[in-house]
Amino acid sequence: MNKIVFLNASRINFDGQLDFSSLDNLGKVTKYEDSSNDEILERVKEQNIVITKELTINKELIEKFPSSVKLICEAGTGYNNIDIIAAREKGISVCNVPGYSSEAVAQLVITFILNLSSSLAQQQRMIENKNYSNFTKYLQVPHIEIQNKTLGIIGAGSIGIQVMNVAKALGMKILIYSRSYKDLSDSNIKFVSLEELLKESDFVTIHCPLTTETRYLIDKSRLDLMKSSSFIINTSRGAIIKETDLIEALNNKKIAGAALDVQDPEPPELNNPLFNMENVILTPHIGWKCFESRQRLINLLANNIEAFIKNEPVNIIV
Repeated sequence: MNKIVFLNASRINFDGQLDFSSLDNLGKVTKYEDSSNDEILERVKEQNIVITKELTINKELIEKFPSSVKLICEAGTGYNNIDIIAAREKGISVCNVPGYSSEAVAQLVITFILNLSSSLAQQQRMIENKNYSNFTKYLQVPHIEIQNKTLGIIGAGSIGIQVMNVAKALGMKILIYSRSYKDLSDSNIKFVSLEELLKESDFVTIHCPLTTETRYLIDKSRLDLMKSSSFIINTSRGAIIKETDLIEALNNKKIAGAALDVQDPEPPELNNPLFNMENVILTPHIGWKCFESRQRLINLLANNIEAFIKNEPVNIIV
């Protein structure tokens, strides 16, 4: 019987509502709410498959894993928390679960675009401060249509494509920067350089993984390329944007605003100036946390593990 350990199941099942039966049917499954580094080494003993959700599994840990461990499953799309090279050297396969939250993250991106275009967050802050002048005088915040505005999408994976499909339905023009070209056969969609995308877009949304190449992909020099009326949205990984440069650009009105579901680090320090900026929307990495997405994640995890057990592995990174 295969032995499977989920090192931090509460990261997914924080409300206790998920059904784990698809996993439980695959072997002896042990679930822990969370695990420290010392606990990880104790808990992987005699296990065959290790599941983690955004838990750091570094080289020092992997080198101490027992030979019984054959697979590490990242319960999500991003896997920058796992030392892939160390796993390869140890002979451990690593898989992820791409696409489980594409609809939910795309929904959040569109929500951000609609909120930013109407300055809803700023209007609510005015009401909270008992400033009712938008009602008694005239509208004092920007309010624009998104039809015919240009959306720049960085990364054309499953989430980026889902965002594109919804944005097209709303009448937006689409620019895409991606390492791989896809024939999308649509005159309103153009593949362009990152520089052109930043210069031309009214909204920029990030959907690429965090790697050594993409860390701080958006820094001061690239923020300076954006229009002063444009907005940036990040639902991918916080460190793709250099946060200090973003704060400077927002303070100096180099760009109109930002909506960030991810920060660097997470959670952000409570004195982070982003919390108090009128032109910023912050959410605590909620894009993947819809109930439906989390349940789909469990079921797709089970599919990954079952395929591995059958010697027909899928979604393997190494």
